[in-house]
Amino acid sequence: MSRFAGLIAGGTVVIALVAIHHGGRPDLGRTAEGFDGSAAFKDLEQLVALGPRPPGSPALERARAYITAQLGTASVEVQRDPFTAPTPVGPIPMVNIVGVLSGTSSNVVMVAGHYDTARLKGIAFVGANDGGSSAAELLELARVLSRRRHVLTYWLVFFDGEEALEQWSPTDSLYGSRHLADELAKDGRLAEVRALILVDMVAGRQLHILEESNSTPWLREIVLKKARELGSARSFDGGQFPVEDDHVPFVQKGVPAVDVIDLTPFETYHHTAQDTLDKCSAHSLAVVGRVVLATVEDLEHKFGLDRTDTQQPGGAGGQH
Repeated sequence: MSRFAGLIAGGTVVIALVAIHHGGRPDLGRTAEGFDGSAAFKDLEQLVALGPRPPGSPALERARAYITAQLGTASVEVQRDPFTAPTPVGPIPMVNIVGVLSGTSSNVVMVAGHYDTARLKGIAFVGANDGGSSAAELLELARVLSRRRHVLTYWLVFFDGEEALEQWSPTDSLYGSRHLADELAKDGRLAEVRALILVDMVAGRQLHILEESNSTPWLREIVLKKARELGSARSFDGGQFPVEDDHVPFVQKGVPAVDVIDLTPFETYHHTAQDTLDKCSAHSLAVVGRVVLATVEDLEHKFGLDRTDTQQPGGAGGQH
């Protein structure tokens, strides 16, 4: 999971937007309760069962296969963004996974998290909350969003290489997000990204989501407002603190972004062998998922009404 304070520089990829069939189901405003925390927890169990999943490992490749299969089952188009990251331990092949749900507008909202776990010497770190929870959260969000029709285009982004390989620094951390932000900026398509919602360590039994201070204020306020409206304010009471996380490369390039993150594990089991399933809760996954869906509904109203760049689904960008 990310580190406290400061800002870092950017990353990215070129992604084809592919038309997907969306059934005539109710609007997003009625879908918050459609998030199934138990289903997300089952995904978490499957990922944790793979063991430690650091970048470049066979276990992380198996996690990619699982994520890709689950997205495919939900009829979400999958794009892989492979790149080789220069790290202190040598070049490591990494892959961002992007699930694309095309709307009638090229305006994009990214919902993202990382799926790798930290490489910790002498520790069998399975990263249930730190790495597992964000991936599980995104998979259930993909299922809910794929059943709805929407104006905005959604990218569900699973970042590789969030964790440092040796010591956290601007060059040893956030490999996947720095890559993606850079590539989208070079391609010109970063301008289509209206907002990014990042989830990280969101399954803890004692959930205290931060008012993260590197996040874009107006977007952070929408998240906190939705938490209050859904009766979840007590789970979003982690106080104010800046965190270096996968949203920062996008914030630095002008993309509004919010980090939905709980730092409570730092007090007990962060980056230890104790980051296991028993520390996690299906209820917490559901609380965060429903707040994210309610936030998405607001963004549909905010950016979905801007139809100046609308197009048929699949019309933006090309295959990378």
